[in-house]
Amino acid sequence: MGTLFLCPPGIAGFDGGAGSRYQARREVTSYWYPTWLAQAAALVPQSRLLDCPPHGLDLAGCLAAAKDFDQVIINSSTPSFANDCQVAEAIKRQRPDTRIGFVGAHAATLPTDTLKSCRAIDWVGHREFDFTCQEVAEGRPLAGIRGLSYRSPEGRILHNAERELIADMDVLPWVADVYRRDLDIRRYAVGYLHHPYLSLYTGRGCPAQCTFCLWPQTIGGNRYRVRSPQNVADEMAYLKRLFPEVKEFFFDDDTFTANLPRARAIAEKLRPLGLTWSCNSRANVNEETIRFLRDCGLRLFLVGYESGDDQILRNIKKGVGTDQMRAFTRACHRADVTIHGTFILGLPGETPETIERTIQFAQELDMFSLQVSLAAPYPGTELYEQARANGWFARPDIIQAGGYQNSALTYPEISHEEIFEAVERFYHRWYFRSGPILRIVKTMLSDRDVCVRRLREGYEFFRSMSERQG
Repeated sequence: MGTLFLCPPGIAGFDGGAGSRYQARREVTSYWYPTWLAQAAALVPQSRLLDCPPHGLDLAGCLAAAKDFDQVIINSSTPSFANDCQVAEAIKRQRPDTRIGFVGAHAATLPTDTLKSCRAIDWVGHREFDFTCQEVAEGRPLAGIRGLSYRSPEGRILHNAERELIADMDVLPWVADVYRRDLDIRRYAVGYLHHPYLSLYTGRGCPAQCTFCLWPQTIGGNRYRVRSPQNVADEMAYLKRLFPEVKEFFFDDDTFTANLPRARAIAEKLRPLGLTWSCNSRANVNEETIRFLRDCGLRLFLVGYESGDDQILRNIKKGVGTDQMRAFTRACHRADVTIHGTFILGLPGETPETIERTIQFAQELDMFSLQVSLAAPYPGTELYEQARANGWFARPDIIQAGGYQNSALTYPEISHEEIFEAVERFYHRWYFRSGPILRIVKTMLSDRDVCVRRLREGYEFFRSMSERQG
């Protein structure tokens, strides 16, 4: 039975396949690899991974591909769910005997609601869905497959026993061949990574307890389950041969540095390969380790600072305070390791004063680049439950019709409109300074392709600021 793993078409620029990061349309066009689907597809012979958004495929193109498959497995998210249901219904109309499954955080968290919302959906996956998808693709009866919910022939919604999370991540096949077979890697770009880039996971789950973070609370769990350093190094060597054009590799684990001895062991094995690589990290790595990783090819840390207010950091269980963040950032500056920092406005405890404090904190840190997001209360997260219990919801939708983030939460001290407005103010006050401007200009002067890219990104940024709706 042929199986299509699908990231459906939808809003232009909307990154439905994002892994560790949230799904949304960003200020600068960015696409992350659909690694979760690629991992499942690697387990299934006669499968295909179709990632419509970055490849510019509309519904007609999607349907033309789907008609040749008995099974279609759709990666869905809370913001894209309504659109994904419409795609599923169109696939069913075209070929009624197609069996359709939904996977991803939304389906895993709300299996009953997901099945009730769309009659075209036959089953939904719970949490980590690799082997669930494999068994569905093999044609096994849904009633005997752990880790899914399904609709019986009589229309009843039934929930099977849970599937244990994978303990030994080395049992999973590599994603390299699926990437090579099904994806055009030049269509994937992130502003702060060299182009073309390639990303993958070396482990799943995160030991941190951040109340807003989607994936550990819904799919991956709060235990960091990892591949062995040798397994990672072997795939990296294979990827280097398979994709000689790649300029940077990104480890998209929620926190690659959560297990520092293992991170160092992987870096040591990567050193002879001469690769440039980057990763997600918390702002708590010591300078000696930062320098060691740099000497083994590390170029950039993607760091979630979130806020410049220590009480907010405590409210969200960040586990790292501003003083530790300052020390980490200074160490990265000294070691010549680039940082792309991310901040979130509208977290519990936000006030006009805390926003001002965060903007000043970001200016003080002066990392290479940053992204400012709005707090997104996804179902399945502690933040969502807090918002429901405290009446913080100002609007039901996490994203606008155009795909940009909405400000969904409001507090007694600050309205959701004020939070929304502060994003643009944050960007203007941070980027329109001599330091960031000179850094960007320097990269443009060093490479013609980079110059063209930065000009395009600048145009997209200003256009996105004008398109955002309050």
